[in-house]
Amino acid sequence: MITPGSYLAFDRAVSRLQNGWPVESALADATGVPLSGGIVQSAVRRMPESDFARIVNLGLPENLEQIEATRYDPALQQIDDGAELFHRPILERLTRRKYRDVAFSRQVREAYDFRCAMSGLRLHNGGGRPEVQAAHIRPVERNGSDSVRNGLALSGTLHWMFDRGLVSVAEDCETILVSHNKVPGDVVGRLLRPGGKVLRPANPHHMPHPENLRWHRENVFGQVAISDGAPWGMNETPGQFRGPACL
Repeated sequence: MITPGSYLAFDRAVSRLQNGWPVESALADATGVPLSGGIVQSAVRRMPESDFARIVNLGLPENLEQIEATRYDPALQQIDDGAELFHRPILERLTRRKYRDVAFSRQVREAYDFRCAMSGLRLHNGGGRPEVQAAHIRPVERNGSDSVRNGLALSGTLHWMFDRGLVSVAEDCETILVSHNKVPGDVVGRLLRPGGKVLRPANPHHMPHPENLRWHRENVFGQVAISDGAPWGMNETPGQFRGPACL
Protein backbone atom coordinates (compact mmCIF):
# COMPACT_ATOMS: atom_id res chain seq x y z
CA MET A 1 0.00 0.00 0.00
CA ILE A 2 1.28 3.45 -0.95
CA THR A 3 0.07 6.36 1.15
CA PRO A 4 -1.97 8.72 -1.10
CA GLY A 5 0.20 11.61 -2.28
CA SER A 6 3.47 9.92 -1.30
CA TYR A 7 4.35 8.32 -4.65
CA LEU A 8 7.71 9.31 -6.12
CA ALA A 9 8.99 7.64 -9.28
CA PHE A 10 12.64 6.64 -9.61
CA ASP A 11 14.84 9.10 -11.46
CA ARG A 12 16.42 6.20 -13.34
CA ALA A 13 15.33 2.61 -13.95
CA VAL A 14 16.91 -0.09 -11.79
CA SER A 15 17.39 -3.41 -13.55
CA ARG A 16 17.36 -6.75 -11.73
CA LEU A 17 21.04 -7.24 -12.54
CA GLN A 18 23.76 -4.67 -11.85
CA ASN A 19 27.01 -5.44 -13.71
CA GLY A 20 25.81 -9.02 -14.06
CA TRP A 21 25.03 -9.47 -10.36
CA PRO A 22 21.50 -9.55 -8.83
CA VAL A 23 20.58 -6.36 -7.02
CA GLU A 24 18.62 -8.50 -4.51
CA SER A 25 20.81 -10.76 -2.40
CA ALA A 26 18.09 -13.46 -2.28
CA LEU A 27 18.33 -13.89 -6.05
CA ALA A 28 21.97 -15.09 -5.94
CA ASP A 29 23.70 -18.11 -4.47
CA ALA A 30 26.49 -17.94 -1.90
CA THR A 31 29.02 -17.04 -4.60
CA GLY A 32 26.86 -14.29 -6.08
CA VAL A 33 25.81 -16.22 -9.18
CA PRO A 34 22.20 -15.43 -10.25
CA LEU A 35 19.68 -18.12 -9.37
CA SER A 36 17.03 -19.44 -11.74
CA GLY A 37 13.54 -20.60 -10.88
CA GLY A 38 12.13 -20.71 -7.37
CA ILE A 39 12.10 -17.33 -5.63
CA VAL A 40 13.27 -15.58 -8.82
CA GLN A 41 9.82 -16.21 -10.32
CA SER A 42 7.91 -14.91 -7.28
CA ALA A 43 5.95 -11.74 -7.96
CA VAL A 44 6.24 -10.67 -4.30
CA ARG A 45 9.43 -11.24 -2.33
CA ARG A 46 10.59 -10.32 1.16
CA MET A 47 13.57 -7.99 1.03
CA PRO A 48 16.10 -7.05 3.72
CA GLU A 49 16.47 -3.36 4.47
CA SER A 50 19.98 -3.32 3.01
CA ASP A 51 18.67 -4.47 -0.39
CA PHE A 52 15.82 -1.97 -0.25
CA ALA A 53 18.24 0.86 0.54
CA ARG A 54 20.53 -0.16 -2.32
CA ILE A 55 17.67 -0.21 -4.85
CA VAL A 56 16.36 3.18 -3.72
CA ASN A 57 19.85 4.69 -3.88
CA LEU A 58 20.29 3.35 -7.43
CA GLY A 59 16.92 4.74 -8.56
CA LEU A 60 17.00 7.97 -6.55
CA PRO A 61 20.64 8.94 -5.89
CA GLU A 62 21.30 10.64 -2.58
CA ASN A 63 23.07 13.51 -4.37
CA LEU A 64 20.22 14.10 -6.87
CA GLU A 65 19.96 17.76 -5.83
CA GLN A 66 23.66 18.31 -6.53
CA ILE A 67 23.37 16.45 -9.85
CA GLU A 68 20.56 18.77 -10.95
CA ALA A 69 22.22 21.93 -9.60
CA THR A 70 25.41 21.28 -11.57
CA ARG A 71 23.75 19.74 -14.64
CA TYR A 72 24.21 22.76 -16.89
CA ASP A 73 27.27 24.34 -15.27
CA PRO A 74 30.46 22.24 -15.55
CA ALA A 75 32.44 24.92 -13.74
CA LEU A 76 30.14 24.69 -10.73
CA GLN A 77 30.43 20.91 -10.84
CA GLN A 78 34.23 21.14 -10.58
CA ILE A 79 33.96 23.52 -7.64
CA ASP A 80 31.54 21.19 -5.84
CA ASP A 81 33.54 18.02 -6.47
CA GLY A 82 35.34 18.32 -3.17
CA ALA A 83 32.22 18.87 -1.10
CA GLU A 84 31.48 16.07 1.35
CA LEU A 85 28.04 14.53 0.85
CA PHE A 86 25.87 14.55 3.97
CA HIS A 87 24.39 11.06 4.26
CA ARG A 88 20.71 11.14 5.18
CA PRO A 89 18.63 8.11 6.13
CA ILE A 90 16.50 7.06 3.15
CA LEU A 91 13.15 7.83 4.80
CA GLU A 92 14.30 11.31 5.86
CA ARG A 93 15.70 12.04 2.40
CA LEU A 94 12.68 10.88 0.43
CA THR A 95 10.23 12.80 2.58
CA ARG A 96 12.21 16.04 2.38
CA ARG A 97 10.30 18.50 0.17
CA LYS A 98 13.35 19.97 -1.56
CA TYR A 99 14.60 16.55 -2.64
CA ARG A 100 11.14 15.49 -3.88
CA ASP A 101 10.74 18.76 -5.82
CA VAL A 102 14.04 18.16 -7.64
CA ALA A 103 13.10 14.56 -8.48
CA PHE A 104 9.63 15.61 -9.66
CA SER A 105 11.01 18.46 -11.77
CA ARG A 106 13.55 16.24 -13.53
CA GLN A 107 10.92 13.62 -14.38
CA VAL A 108 8.25 16.04 -15.63
CA ARG A 109 10.55 18.24 -17.71
CA GLU A 110 12.22 15.26 -19.36
CA ALA A 111 8.81 13.69 -20.08
CA TYR A 112 7.97 16.74 -22.23
CA ASP A 113 11.45 16.97 -23.75
CA PHE A 114 11.93 20.28 -21.91
CA ARG A 115 9.10 21.90 -23.92
CA CYS A 116 6.20 23.83 -22.46
CA ALA A 117 3.12 21.64 -22.80
CA MET A 118 0.88 24.62 -23.62
CA SER A 119 3.11 26.84 -25.77
CA GLY A 120 5.21 24.07 -27.32
CA LEU A 121 8.35 26.20 -26.88
CA ARG A 122 11.69 24.86 -25.71
CA LEU A 123 13.62 27.79 -24.28
CA HIS A 124 17.10 27.82 -22.72
CA ASN A 125 18.94 30.57 -20.91
CA GLY A 126 22.44 31.72 -21.82
CA GLY A 127 24.02 28.85 -19.88
CA GLY A 128 21.91 26.22 -21.62
CA ARG A 129 19.58 25.63 -18.65
CA PRO A 130 15.97 24.90 -19.76
CA GLU A 131 13.52 27.60 -18.72
CA VAL A 132 10.55 25.22 -18.56
CA GLN A 133 9.19 24.45 -15.08
CA ALA A 134 7.40 21.46 -13.59
CA ALA A 135 3.90 22.33 -12.37
CA HIS A 136 1.86 20.14 -10.05
CA ILE A 137 -1.67 19.74 -11.44
CA ARG A 138 -3.06 18.96 -8.00
CA PRO A 139 -0.86 20.76 -5.45
CA VAL A 140 1.00 18.74 -2.83
CA GLU A 141 -0.73 20.70 -0.07
CA ARG A 142 -4.05 19.51 -1.53
CA ASN A 143 -3.01 15.84 -1.44
CA GLY A 144 -1.40 15.88 -4.87
CA SER A 145 1.40 13.40 -5.53
CA ASP A 146 4.86 13.80 -7.02
CA SER A 147 4.02 11.38 -9.82
CA VAL A 148 4.89 12.54 -13.34
CA ARG A 149 1.16 12.01 -14.10
CA ASN A 150 0.39 14.84 -11.71
CA GLY A 151 2.65 17.22 -13.58
CA LEU A 152 2.82 19.49 -16.62
CA ALA A 153 5.95 21.11 -18.05
CA LEU A 154 5.10 24.81 -18.38
CA SER A 155 6.87 28.10 -19.04
CA GLY A 156 7.05 30.49 -16.09
CA THR A 157 4.10 32.61 -17.29
CA LEU A 158 1.86 29.64 -18.08
CA HIS A 159 2.80 28.00 -14.79
CA TRP A 160 1.63 31.18 -13.05
CA MET A 161 -1.60 31.16 -15.09
CA PHE A 162 -2.25 27.47 -14.43
CA ASP A 163 -1.82 27.83 -10.67
CA ARG A 164 -4.27 30.75 -10.66
CA GLY A 165 -6.92 28.99 -12.71
CA LEU A 166 -6.58 31.13 -15.84
CA VAL A 167 -5.89 28.05 -17.96
CA SER A 168 -6.66 24.36 -17.54
CA VAL A 169 -7.15 21.20 -19.63
CA ALA A 170 -10.55 19.93 -20.79
CA GLU A 171 -12.12 16.53 -20.16
CA ASP A 172 -10.60 15.19 -23.38
CA CYS A 173 -7.18 15.64 -21.67
CA GLU A 174 -5.80 17.71 -24.55
CA THR A 175 -7.88 20.85 -25.21
CA ILE A 176 -6.58 23.93 -23.42
CA LEU A 177 -9.25 25.82 -21.49
CA VAL A 178 -8.92 29.59 -21.04
CA SER A 179 -10.72 31.88 -18.60
CA HIS A 180 -11.41 34.55 -21.23
CA ASN A 181 -12.81 37.08 -18.75
CA LYS A 182 -9.32 37.35 -17.26
CA VAL A 183 -6.99 36.63 -20.19
CA PRO A 184 -6.93 39.03 -23.20
CA GLY A 185 -7.30 37.41 -26.61
CA ASP A 186 -3.95 38.72 -27.85
CA VAL A 187 -2.23 37.11 -24.86
CA VAL A 188 -3.86 33.78 -25.70
CA GLY A 189 -2.63 34.04 -29.27
CA ARG A 190 0.94 34.75 -28.17
CA LEU A 191 1.24 32.13 -25.43
CA LEU A 192 -0.60 29.00 -26.53
CA ARG A 193 0.07 26.42 -29.22
CA PRO A 194 -1.82 26.82 -32.51
CA GLY A 195 -4.89 24.63 -32.34
CA GLY A 196 -5.15 24.92 -28.57
CA LYS A 197 -4.01 21.38 -27.71
CA VAL A 198 -1.49 20.44 -25.03
CA LEU A 199 1.74 18.78 -26.06
CA ARG A 200 1.72 15.05 -25.37
CA PRO A 201 4.70 13.30 -23.74
CA ALA A 202 6.46 10.77 -25.96
CA ASN A 203 5.71 8.07 -23.38
CA PRO A 204 1.91 7.66 -23.04
CA HIS A 205 2.44 6.42 -19.46
CA HIS A 206 3.53 9.98 -18.60
CA MET A 207 0.26 11.58 -19.73
CA PRO A 208 -1.50 13.63 -17.03
CA HIS A 209 -4.00 11.49 -15.15
CA PRO A 210 -7.62 12.44 -16.02
CA GLU A 211 -8.54 12.59 -12.32
CA ASN A 212 -5.81 15.14 -11.62
CA LEU A 213 -7.00 17.30 -14.53
CA ARG A 214 -10.60 16.97 -13.36
CA TRP A 215 -9.58 18.12 -9.87
CA HIS A 216 -7.88 21.19 -11.34
CA ARG A 217 -10.92 22.09 -13.47
CA GLU A 218 -13.31 21.73 -10.54
CA ASN A 219 -11.20 23.33 -7.81
CA VAL A 220 -8.88 25.86 -9.47
CA PHE A 221 -9.99 26.83 -12.98
CA GLY A 222 -11.82 30.16 -12.95
CA GLN A 223 -11.99 30.21 -9.14
CA VAL A 224 -8.77 31.87 -7.96
CA ALA A 225 -8.76 35.63 -7.52
CA ILE A 226 -5.71 37.38 -8.99
CA SER A 227 -4.27 39.62 -6.30
CA ASP A 228 -0.66 39.98 -7.43
CA GLY A 229 -1.25 41.27 -10.97
CA ALA A 230 -0.93 39.43 -14.25
CA PRO A 231 2.49 39.25 -15.95
CA TRP A 232 1.07 41.10 -18.98
CA GLY A 233 0.01 44.04 -16.79
CA MET A 234 -3.70 43.30 -16.53
CA ASN A 235 -5.43 42.87 -13.18
CA GLU A 236 -8.71 41.08 -12.64
CA THR A 237 -11.61 43.44 -13.37
CA PRO A 238 -14.96 42.78 -11.62
CA GLY A 239 -18.09 42.75 -13.73
CA GLN A 240 -16.45 41.48 -16.92
CA PHE A 241 -17.01 37.76 -16.45
CA ARG A 242 -17.78 36.00 -19.72
CA GLY A 243 -17.12 32.48 -18.42
CA PRO A 244 -14.37 30.00 -19.13
CA ALA A 245 -14.21 28.51 -22.60
CA CYS A 246 -12.13 26.29 -24.81
CA LEU A 247 -9.54 27.97 -26.99
